[in-house]
Amino acid sequence: MFGHGAFAEYVVAPERAFSSIPDEMSFDDASTLPHSALLAAQSLGRRKSGQTIKEGDEVLIGGASGNVGPFAVQMAKAMGANVTGVCSADKADFVRSLGADHVIDYRTTDYTATGKLYDWIVDVDSHHSILRVRHALKPGGVYVTLGGNAIPLFDAMIVGPIVSRATGKRLGLLLDWKPFPKDDVAAVKALIAAGKVKPVIDRRYPLDEVGDALRHVAERRPKGKVVITIA
Repeated sequence: MFGHGAFAEYVVAPERAFSSIPDEMSFDDASTLPHSALLAAQSLGRRKSGQTIKEGDEVLIGGASGNVGPFAVQMAKAMGANVTGVCSADKADFVRSLGADHVIDYRTTDYTATGKLYDWIVDVDSHHSILRVRHALKPGGVYVTLGGNAIPLFDAMIVGPIVSRATGKRLGLLLDWKPFPKDDVAAVKALIAAGKVKPVIDRRYPLDEVGDALRHVAERRPKGKVVITIA
């Protein structure tokens, strides 16, 4: 919406690209919100129909330990859901600390083949076909993917709408994401102010160590966000 750029000490953007930071929030914590927290919030509701998670729903978050996932886990719990997080075994305790009721190690278990059914699935990094995922959804359930390999994403865009019409389940890519909708910004700030959602920063790197930060992320090591700090 406002263009893209590299890491830098200064940026130039229209005033509408920015939002005030609550007094009780640190600058580092605030820096984690514009993309990850808002994307998580929008993945837990369908903008056009108004459908969202209800208390007691079974919700699965794929990629629960990384960038968007920790926000999605906490938000789903705040909405009263029973949350299952998918991550590697070495990050299971971290995901539980976010509030997840159950954790699945993706390296040993395929959640689409366990027989467990979910009301809502958010897949941050998709590696499953729509035809497999549909078997893990309850009638009327929702599957939203935010990213992943090219084939699953293409599958979500092309096959998802067809399967949705045929089954009554809603499966596909989150195409109606918006960068800074006021309602979502206000909702995220309110959840943080209430102590229901907390940004989790895995590590901070100074600007001159951006290369190390990117390698850390590329190796899938972070538990939460990686932040670049400006002296």
